[in-house]
Amino acid sequence: MALIELHGIRKVYDMGAEKVHALNGVDLAVEKGEYIAIMGSSGSGKSTLMNLLGCLDTPSEGHYILNGVAVEKLDDSELAGIRNKEIGFVFQTFNLLARTDALHNVELPLIYAGLSRTERRDRARRALERVGLGQRMHHQPNELSGGQRQRVAIARALVNDPSILLADEPTGNLDSATSEEIMHLFDELHQAGNTVVLVTHEADIAEHAWRRVTLRDGKVISDQPTARAGKGAVLAPA
Repeated sequence: MALIELHGIRKVYDMGAEKVHALNGVDLAVEKGEYIAIMGSSGSGKSTLMNLLGCLDTPSEGHYILNGVAVEKLDDSELAGIRNKEIGFVFQTFNLLARTDALHNVELPLIYAGLSRTERRDRARRALERVGLGQRMHHQPNELSGGQRQRVAIARALVNDPSILLADEPTGNLDSATSEEIMHLFDELHQAGNTVVLVTHEADIAEHAWRRVTLRDGKVISDQPTARAGKGAVLAPA
């Protein structure tokens, strides 16, 4: 069984007199340990797909199975629980608490998980050391560079040992040199066994992944390995 299985996923938003069909029958499987980039222009459905994968929303139709759990059957409380347990989020805007140091920012998911203060601290320290910020754990976000802030966000995403690291335009607010540093970190995390799903509109960023899925008008129009994964390509069925 794949880590992620999507079968016939549709998402329709009711905008009053108009219905917006954001996803139109998406089938997708992601195996444990894969590194996949999801691409598409504005309006393609990639943000909606990211929200569904991250259990921030549920499909209008179809089935989403995450690590053996049928997500579409969960209520809001159960969705929150599976988000905290299974998914580590990395956002373009970092989403750090401004008046809280790096260590406390990384600890936050562990508070919701009900861990003791000592265990939270130990795991947050290890996560920060893993992303190369062992010497910066008591700095607040305004004392860190953009790249360092994104590393804090990645440490926070990793601290619960999630099944999936879900990154939404993680280099969108970074210069090109810092973007390469952050993508190198994602490469290392993937090599260490993490499953990474990257949502981006930048082709050079997507090339860090081993597989690229492209959306258009709410449908998967291609699903192919990148240069990293070797030669050959598989086109999604029409």
